[in-house]
Amino acid sequence: MREVRLVFSKTDRCKYISHLDINRCMSRALSRAEIPLWFTEGFNPHPYMSFSLPLSLGVESLCESVDLRITGDISNEEIKNRMNEMLPTGIRIVDVYDDFRDCSEIAFSDYVYKFEFKDNEAALKKINDVLSSDEIMAEKKAKKGKRRIVKETNLKPFIDKYNISIRNGEIILNIRLAAGSEKNLNTTLLFDTIIRLIDMDFEWRSISRIALLDINYKIFR
Repeated sequence: MREVRLVFSKTDRCKYISHLDINRCMSRALSRAEIPLWFTEGFNPHPYMSFSLPLSLGVESLCESVDLRITGDISNEEIKNRMNEMLPTGIRIVDVYDDFRDCSEIAFSDYVYKFEFKDNEAALKKINDVLSSDEIMAEKKAKKGKRRIVKETNLKPFIDKYNISIRNGEIILNIRLAAGSEKNLNTTLLFDTIIRLIDMDFEWRSISRIALLDINYKIFR
């Protein structure tokens, strides 16, 4: 038995597949591709699968991963080819490798936000004002006993760095956010907070995760 990591992209309409459904999708593709998996023992055996970092619904990614335990003699290239024949359009295995790091070492995620407004210049200035401020207060729904309440959270400590500009009629925000088990910022919460604070209606938007990094800003593998 050996452990391998499958790195995959999740784009187009597949960005609306939930984390739970991605788990099911991978399980079915692995079964159809006849990948020799190691199964747990007991009354309800199931294959060992461990995903790196759950992705918010509606967010694309180029760097998702799932760890598997493989039995039998099959190469990493064959695993990649067999899986890509069985996965739906929008999910593609981009790499398969051994000797990988533990997911607890993930510290940051790099994202690309794309916005489009009727007045991009005005929106750019307002977004930049929000991101450069000392506090970015988000409103999060929570429960206190049986009551639902709204809590305010400062998102500023979760932002490591950013760059924003207008290119080809779109506002492009490259931003590095805290990720992992200790600090993690929901990308959709950040987007919703920005839109609320600038008080402007957007015409279109997209969010993509493009890289996972460790505490030293090295690509996580």
